[in-house]
Order: sequence, then C-alpha cells, then structure tokens
Amino acid sequence: MTLDKTDSRLLAELQKNAQITAAELGEMLNLSPSQAARRRQRLETAGYIRNYSAKLDAKRLGLTVQAFVQVQMAAHNAQAAASFVRHVKSRPEVISAWTLTGEADYMLHVYCTDLAALNTLIQDALLPHSAVARVQSQIVMNELKADAPLPV
Repeated sequence: MTLDKTDSRLLAELQKNAQITAAELGEMLNLSPSQAARRRQRLETAGYIRNYSAKLDAKRLGLTVQAFVQVQMAAHNAQAAASFVRHVKSRPEVISAWTLTGEADYMLHVYCTDLAALNTLIQDALLPHSAVARVQSQIVMNELKADAPLPV
C-alpha cells in the first residue's frame, strides 16, 4: 500500500491527537466523515497505526529522574542476551530499550522517582545480572524535544 498526501496528513493529525473524530478529520482533510473513517480504518488494517495510547506526565506521577543507561555485556551469546532481555522487560522503570552498535550493547531509557531509585536500579538490578559487564548512565537535565511525531 502506498501512502498519498491525504493519508500522510491523516497520520500527522492522528499523531497530534489520537482522539480526533472522523468528522474533525474529514473537515481538516476535505473529506466526508465516512471517507475519513474508512481511510483511518485502512491505515490501521495495513499496520501503519499500531495502537492508540495516552501520554502521561512523568513529573505529575512522581517520576522526577529520567536517564539513559548504557549496558555493556560480559558475554555475547544467545542465552545471556535472552536472559538480559527478559530481565529488562520485567523492570517497570525501563520504558524503552534498544540494541546498539558500538561500545555499548544496550541503551535503556528509564524513569525513576529520584536519584536513589536510579542508583538502586543500577546497583541492585542491572549490575548484578550475570551477563552485564559495565553500566553507564546519563541523567537527563532538560528535555528539549519529546516524543515528536514521526515524519510522514
């Protein structure tokens, strides 16, 4: 399926406001509400739209420390990697995780209530894991651009 300009505009609007109605979308895109709804449904079915969710305010939830944690593995085998991935997925503080090229094997995006909680995560949860050799963290001082929409 190829996206046309209307599809791209629809996706851009949904990234701004996932609760927008078919009538509002139609008005923005010069379509009838039913045409806008059908396009949205087609994009959902085709997998361009994975899900809809609410963006929560971390500070209002008491999550005052945001950090990126780089993890270097001691062992590079399938069992060690699978064990570490299961461990990371079980930690609610870790909101995103990526495998990387370069010196670090993994990059974790974490939110914690305070510095003590970040220290506990690193010292008591990550470093003791048998597959982990080294952990390095960078604390976010100021977020300049957060969760920007994908370019469409």
